[in-house]
Amino acid sequence: MQRRSFLKAAALASTAGAARAQGDVPDYKIVTSYPRSANPGMPGRYPGRVIRVRSDDCLDEATERVDAPTVREMISTGMSALTGDRDHRDSWRRFFSSSDTVGIKVNSSGAPTNMNSRPEVVAEVCERLIDAGVRPGEILIHDRTPRQLVVPRYEDYVPDGVRVESPMSYLGFDPDVFVEANFFGEDDTRSFMVRMATERCNKIIGVPNMKDHSASGVTGCLKNVAYGEFNNVARTHRGAKTHTRTYIGTLCDVEPLRSRTVLQIMDGLIGVWHGGPFSQDPRFRFHPKQMMFGTDPVAIDRLLIDVIDDKRKAEGAISVWDQSEEHYDPDHSKWARDPNVNRFFRETGHIEYASTLGLGVYDLARIDLGEIRLP
Repeated sequence: MQRRSFLKAAALASTAGAARAQGDVPDYKIVTSYPRSANPGMPGRYPGRVIRVRSDDCLDEATERVDAPTVREMISTGMSALTGDRDHRDSWRRFFSSSDTVGIKVNSSGAPTNMNSRPEVVAEVCERLIDAGVRPGEILIHDRTPRQLVVPRYEDYVPDGVRVESPMSYLGFDPDVFVEANFFGEDDTRSFMVRMATERCNKIIGVPNMKDHSASGVTGCLKNVAYGEFNNVARTHRGAKTHTRTYIGTLCDVEPLRSRTVLQIMDGLIGVWHGGPFSQDPRFRFHPKQMMFGTDPVAIDRLLIDVIDDKRKAEGAISVWDQSEEHYDPDHSKWARDPNVNRFFRETGHIEYASTLGLGVYDLARIDLGEIRLP
């Protein structure tokens, strides 16, 4: 065993066995010294509870210009409804205090086409954290890839002192917290967690977008955290095959990431119904004009499936569940142009798999959804 290592094979045995009955699961070796929390951040304080707030005024569709005051109202309304507090400031104080260092895990992979976590949303989250007592210097907006993170220019929107950092240039990856798996005979078989999550931040907020994804079907709360807080993750898909069905949930289940990810705020102002996550073609963007709030990433992502799939159906495109040979083509340029082409056999089932690891509620009948439309 390595320094600070702890192998959780026994804890995973029952869920891995159940998953193998549904399909192939690689042999995952999870190494971490961080113990399981009795009350982990995922699914968190409100398992199965999701608040969806809609507003027609949140952005102008022609220009995709965001209306910051409307976003502010959406966030305050959503947080109050989630916790039941009359004052949204009390809602934030249930999660955060002056002793916290908070990481905001944004999704910047859609920049510069506006399909990143919108700066206006991230700025409002920062303002509310400061209201709750968190010092600006203890707020770290981050994503794995610096090349993408610099494009939205979050620093131009957020309060002074808030840091915008990538683990590639700040702290790096923790050599003692990793998941090991050999998917396709690759040489580098380990994915390491970012040191921001293991050594710097004791709380993490996920701020994902509403997008389809060629490998995982959709990309929301779970994938934003999993593939954004670990390195060496793109190796999960090769040719037509993707192991995203099991790897996304497996990464989210690793401590301390599972315990420290305490809140999810899904930015659904703009969405991608095909070609995600980068959205090179504006034909495939749409405007859900909504945000979702919760601590349960599975429940939010389960609702996300329907948002994306309903839009695809309305556009006459194949479902995010489609895994047919008929619609698969290894020519990625065809997929980029045609929403009835898949470049991988999509694994939208990664969300249900994550529920088998205890990360949240997948069954729609058990999801407590609160719907709010602002005037």
